Amino acid sequence: MKLPGPDQSVRKIHWMRPLHVGEDVVVSLAFALMVLLPVSEVVLRFFFRGGIPSSVSVVQHLVLVVGMLGGALAARENRLLAFAGAAQWIRGSVADVARVVSHGVGAAMSAGLCLASWQFVVSQHRLARVFAYGIPLWVVQSLLVVGFAAVALRLIWHAAPKWSGRMGSVALATGVLAVGIWAPIDPAALRWPALGLLGIAVVLGAPIFTALGGAAMILLWSGGEPILPVPLKLYQLTVNPTLPSIPLFTLAGYLLAESQAAHRLVRLFQALFGGLRGGPAIATTLVCAFFTTFTGASGATILALGGVLMPVLLAARYSERSALGLLTGAGSLGMLFPPCLPPMLYAIIASGGGVVSVSIEEMFKAGLLPGLLLVGMTAWWGIRQGPKLGEAGRQPFVWAEAKAALWGAKWELLVPVVALGSLFGGFATPVEAAALTAAYTLVVVSVLHRDLRSLRDLWRVISECGLLMGGVLLILGVALGFTHYLVDAEIPDLAVAWATSTIHSKWLFLLGLNLVLLVVGGLVEIYAAIVVMVPLIVPLGEAFGLSPLHLGIIFLANMELGFLAPPVGLNLLLASYRFKKPMSEVTRVSLPMLAVMVIGVLLITYVPWLTTWLPSVWP
Repeated sequence: MKLPGPDQSVRKIHWMRPLHVGEDVVVSLAFALMVLLPVSEVVLRFFFRGGIPSSVSVVQHLVLVVGMLGGALAARENRLLAFAGAAQWIRGSVADVARVVSHGVGAAMSAGLCLASWQFVVSQHRLARVFAYGIPLWVVQSLLVVGFAAVALRLIWHAAPKWSGRMGSVALATGVLAVGIWAPIDPAALRWPALGLLGIAVVLGAPIFTALGGAAMILLWSGGEPILPVPLKLYQLTVNPTLPSIPLFTLAGYLLAESQAAHRLVRLFQALFGGLRGGPAIATTLVCAFFTTFTGASGATILALGGVLMPVLLAARYSERSALGLLTGAGSLGMLFPPCLPPMLYAIIASGGGVVSVSIEEMFKAGLLPGLLLVGMTAWWGIRQGPKLGEAGRQPFVWAEAKAALWGAKWELLVPVVALGSLFGGFATPVEAAALTAAYTLVVVSVLHRDLRSLRDLWRVISECGLLMGGVLLILGVALGFTHYLVDAEIPDLAVAWATSTIHSKWLFLLGLNLVLLVVGGLVEIYAAIVVMVPLIVPLGEAFGLSPLHLGIIFLANMELGFLAPPVGLNLLLASYRFKKPMSEVTRVSLPMLAVMVIGVLLITYVPWLTTWLPSVWP
């Protein structure tokens, strides 16, 4: 994927600053209410056996606020997630044309989603349903229209620094929309040309959500079907009862990443393991796993910890090659541990099709041993690369330093306790557990440690989290629209029929599945991959007698492996960006770690006990 970053070529428009401030405030307030309401529910239920009327529905629809306005924030800052594609290789006037084309087509797709959302809102207006406290539901659902309209306009704005380029993007977007609304020929004949144009735009840098949403609209439109299901699926996803836990846990991760927690944890693990051969590698592995667990495999681990951990490894006499490979490989560790986001999303999507039922708690139990296996294998590789016993560069164990470091990091070490205790303790729902974790983390970083000293700092972190979640939720929602088309076209049924008639061994099927998922993980953003691929592979797993938990952990382990898979694995891109190294060099030094992870994924695949044992003995 293309690394998100602000567009430095476009001047800030001062007269729009009040609008920008207003958007930031609304997103921040939405997050504040998402934390406050579930925490209040837990307190009121515990002490007064009561609750807040309609709080669950309000929190669910606050996710819609974060998703649509967060997407508008991401478009405003030109940071919508996109594939790297050809955009990273072309320069000069060709790059300018590519930007006009990609943004023009992306704006057309976003405008199409806006029109489809308008149709959806009109249909809901006729039903005259009430959201809460007498507010009509269609008023809240209108955020779909506003959000997609804002994204379309901002894509046009960022298409070029000059109005001539922007007008070219407007002309392209208008032409694409006109063909879609007043097709001069049979839409079925335009399916492949339209998909081809969309594919070119995506390669040139169009946002991922426009690729998935645009493909869904084109396939439905060319098949004579209404495109209304795309925004409908987005709305249904954002108001899923469990989904608020994803932005809330992400907020906790962002608060940790923006604080000095990394320095305190590195100091602790260095004090505990620095005297061992490979101690710095063990510390690196554990700190990366800790942060990825809370940041949700978003890449924030490498960006936040790279500058802290690289000097530690180099000071311990690790070669730059080994240190870079270890940091790149460890950047996605922890993805199988609670409360990381991908297992939660897998449980939501896998259970949504009605074929299997998977709970979030079961997924986390199933992922614990495989996750520890991958962490252990990564630490082992790091130990092997370290200086041998007796060589310089090792830090002796000092009990006073270990005690001081443990005391300094005590509040951060309690974050997983709060998360797991509330998640598995039986007194809180997953959403309430996420809210409690976010609230506790906020207290730790802003009150106990005072790493975020002002409301402005806190506002900045929450806005940044909203920006990320907006981009991710847009991808998830429109990907469900694409999945709707696949299910409507009976693609999963056809895949099951073909697989069962062609492949007669469960183990051979698993090998083929690993190969396919490795390619997907290296090319497709993880959240989009979950939404699109899981409804396809769950029926296949059922046909071959696989436990849905085992299938889920295989899927997620392959996605974790895909972060290291060339040519465009996310960790490779982020490490290249963070350490200012060529992609070719980062890829080369990461190959040993890729081999270690491949062995780990194969063990997870062919030793089902690693996944199924713990859920069977931990009810």
